[in-house]
Amino acid sequence: MQQPTKNNSNAIMIIGILFFVFGFVTWLNGTLIPFLKLACQLENDIQAFFVTFAFYMAYFFLAIPASIILKKIGFKNGMALGLLVMAVGSVIFVPAANGRNYGLFLTGLFVQGMGLALLQTASNPYISIVGPIDSAAKRISIMGICNKVAGMFSPIILGALVLKNASSIEAKVNSATNAVAKNELLNELAGRVITPYIIMAAVLLVLAVMIKKSSLPEIDLDKEEPATGNEIAKTSVFQYKHLMLGVLCLFLYVGVEVLAGDAIGAYGRQLGMPLDETKYFTTFTLFSMLAGYIIGIITIPKYISQQNALAVSAVLGAIFTICAFASTGYTAIIFIALLGLANALMWPAIFPLAIDGLGKFTKTGSALLIMGIAGGALLPLLYTTLKDKGIASNHTSFLICTLPCYSYIFFYAVKGYAAGKQNKY
Repeated sequence: MQQPTKNNSNAIMIIGILFFVFGFVTWLNGTLIPFLKLACQLENDIQAFFVTFAFYMAYFFLAIPASIILKKIGFKNGMALGLLVMAVGSVIFVPAANGRNYGLFLTGLFVQGMGLALLQTASNPYISIVGPIDSAAKRISIMGICNKVAGMFSPIILGALVLKNASSIEAKVNSATNAVAKNELLNELAGRVITPYIIMAAVLLVLAVMIKKSSLPEIDLDKEEPATGNEIAKTSVFQYKHLMLGVLCLFLYVGVEVLAGDAIGAYGRQLGMPLDETKYFTTFTLFSMLAGYIIGIITIPKYISQQNALAVSAVLGAIFTICAFASTGYTAIIFIALLGLANALMWPAIFPLAIDGLGKFTKTGSALLIMGIAGGALLPLLYTTLKDKGIASNHTSFLICTLPCYSYIFFYAVKGYAAGKQNKY
């Protein structure tokens, strides 16, 4: 494997900009869920959470094609193409808003997810191997700060633009007896999303051109790292057991991350909290994650290894989940927001642990891990189905969807990351 020896700082800065973009676009979903539920007059949270389903399922379908694209055109061109695809997805929001067409909104989100799948498939292994693998979690934590700072601002900005006086509008819509007047209110509300997404499309297009013309160095991953000791050279990516276990680990992690970030608003609404308050709850979770990333930068690997950091994070996640289950009102919301702290170091630890030693299979392994992001599509949908169908209470539904995930993440941190290594395949 050839690593860039020059301009590493520039490369990290460029990837940092991309992670900022990831965060801004991804964490808009927490605001879009209540916005589209109101603007498109959706019947329940199950329908509303198809926002996260459409967005995150794109990773599942596009990750492997993305790895093929990267092999043909390289990292830098792949990143530029990903930004261009995201811009197209943003433009789709314009006709979707004009027609208040929920299916078209979901299409735009899926296309944005396609672009992000390509970007993430390229950028995550890139930042992992641009320096020593044992400090990869530290570099990804820096990227995480870029991601979550953007994520903290995106729901505040979009919420202020599209959900201004949301509780008042919701009351007017619910009390409207005249169909024409009700449609006018809803059309005005839906139209609020047009300008922000046109601006977003323009910014993404400019960034695509900048990445294309940047000095970002390429990395050659097409040569297998030489086997050491008694290790046998692998002929398939599926022979790496620690990678396969890592894919499941990342699937579950993204699921609980999205639950803590995007479902926290729905959780609060279920507790009777007004929309003017719940629209900002995602920011609380992201602020908590930001604190976790700062801790990671300070402690990894100087004071704690990335696998031990993952184990501690999993234990914290389980504790905060149980505390949220055992409490009510704003106390429960605080514990869900604190899950951001527990979740912060999981991606930075899981990704490098899972791709460690893959050699020429790094791009494909990265793509499999990116497919695991589909956890963000399925677990939130499971949560809303359990509570809205009356199968379990709001508190119990959240517990069912999170506690087993943190248990598995703990297993991966203490044992799974080393599975099959040293000729144990």
